[in-house]
Amino acid sequence: MRKLRSGMMKIASAAAMAIAAAVPVSAKTYVYVSAAQDGIIDAFEMDAAGALTPLGKTAAGKLVMPMAVDPATRHLYAVVRSEPFRVLTYDIDAASGALRQKADAPLPDSMAYASTDRTGRFLFTASYDGSRIAISAIKDGLVEQGAIQVLPTGEKAHSIRIDPGNRFLYVTNLGSDQLLQFGFDAASGKLTPLDPPLVKTKPGNGPRHIEFSPDGRFLYVIGELSGDVIQFGMDRDRGRLTELSSTLTVPASDEQRRIWSSDIAITPDGRFMYTSERTSSTISLLMLAAASGKPSLVEAYPTETQPRGIRIDPTGKFLLVAGEKSERLSVYRIDPDSGALRLIGRQPVGRAANWIEIVDLP
Repeated sequence: MRKLRSGMMKIASAAAMAIAAAVPVSAKTYVYVSAAQDGIIDAFEMDAAGALTPLGKTAAGKLVMPMAVDPATRHLYAVVRSEPFRVLTYDIDAASGALRQKADAPLPDSMAYASTDRTGRFLFTASYDGSRIAISAIKDGLVEQGAIQVLPTGEKAHSIRIDPGNRFLYVTNLGSDQLLQFGFDAASGKLTPLDPPLVKTKPGNGPRHIEFSPDGRFLYVIGELSGDVIQFGMDRDRGRLTELSSTLTVPASDEQRRIWSSDIAITPDGRFMYTSERTSSTISLLMLAAASGKPSLVEAYPTETQPRGIRIDPTGKFLLVAGEKSERLSVYRIDPDSGALRLIGRQPVGRAANWIEIVDLP
């Protein structure tokens, strides 16, 4: 009887181990919010229902603002816009979400935007104050000392993004109402202006932040001063942009007041677009036409005071909004059928919260 009972226990134990091995470990989602005035990065864990659990604050530096995550989601890069201008490299702990600073590297100016190429081997930064961009090499996850290329731009460079194919790079110039377009050499990290080297927007548009459609057909730019979102078609072989449409992202009745748009985000399925406007403290929902990609304004929602940064999680279920003047982070559930937003939670964050990064880790 004892041998039988022992044998049954061994079988049960082996079965339990097999089941445990067959069940995948749940992925974890971490949220990072930079707070410029406090010089810190707030960290949260987000569960499948969108609830946030605070994980603590990480020191960065006064005026920490733009951030970027490498494609492998192992490192977070945070730009400090106070002197000495620099970028900090943090390791992301997969088990806890904790940030551990590994290095820092100098930047040639106060940089308003940061992003990486699709391989994680290069960091792109753009300077609003200095009207120039820089490309820095990344080795073993760390940004190397000294930029490999620094290029002048039009007035007030604001965002810098690589296309989904990692072949072409685009830069907005808010003060010159234009987008620069470059060819990108993924081996050296060097940029070469395309022919033509730029496309103009209408005067006074103030092109600010860039977003790509998930299928790689379109590039969208939010106009900080006009409230328009401009849709460009992208030539996949040559990288050239062609303007296709321009859509107001605030109610027409608001055109007479000062517009101060800030950010843009698109759901992973390519159906919905969201933009933030700081004067009215609102988030606008736009529907994207399936065939043409043209946006159409649906509704505007009140949100955190002076919303600077917005971000959609990788599942496309939640939109997060940081308010520079509210010291709060809001989480909205996105209706999968209509794109409508429903506020489901808020968390305190540091002063002048402005940038959000969301990381999914296995």
